[in-house]
Amino acid sequence: MDFFDAVGRRRSIRAFSGAPVDAEKVAKILGAVNDAPSAGNLQAFEIYHVTNRSCLRALARASFDQQFIEQAQLALVFCAHPARASVKYGGRGASLYSVQDATIACAYAQLAATSLGLATTWVGAFSDDEVRKAVNAGQDLLPVAVLPIGYPAETPELTGRRGVDDLVRRIP
Repeated sequence: MDFFDAVGRRRSIRAFSGAPVDAEKVAKILGAVNDAPSAGNLQAFEIYHVTNRSCLRALARASFDQQFIEQAQLALVFCAHPARASVKYGGRGASLYSVQDATIACAYAQLAATSLGLATTWVGAFSDDEVRKAVNAGQDLLPVAVLPIGYPAETPELTGRRGVDDLVRRIP
């Protein structure tokens, strides 16, 4: 799928079919994540690849009972790794660049999944401590996003967006 088609087709899907996701597709998604840009090329993030049903259930509970997470065939949990970025960039690396790195990586995963015919939705509403507990992550990591992935069981309508002229401030 063309990049612009993937961007245009991406929707937040909260109902998954249950069909298994081919390991080759998961590998392509993770490869795209590995190619994502990061501050100083430090890749100051960690990804937890979750397929275990009880762990998916724990992630759904940690995400304030967003049960669709449990329906997905897998979820990727993106965590910022502040210490990894602080080595080169100090406090700004820890507080900002590591979060940006994890965010960019998740966005790449989301678009890669869309281009492969898979569905996702970005989940940012969760308890940090409960997500860490669900994936057995250390306190040194900051959960940034949970990305459930599977085949869609719904086709939501396109939602309205701000116009580009409303969104962009052009500096002459």
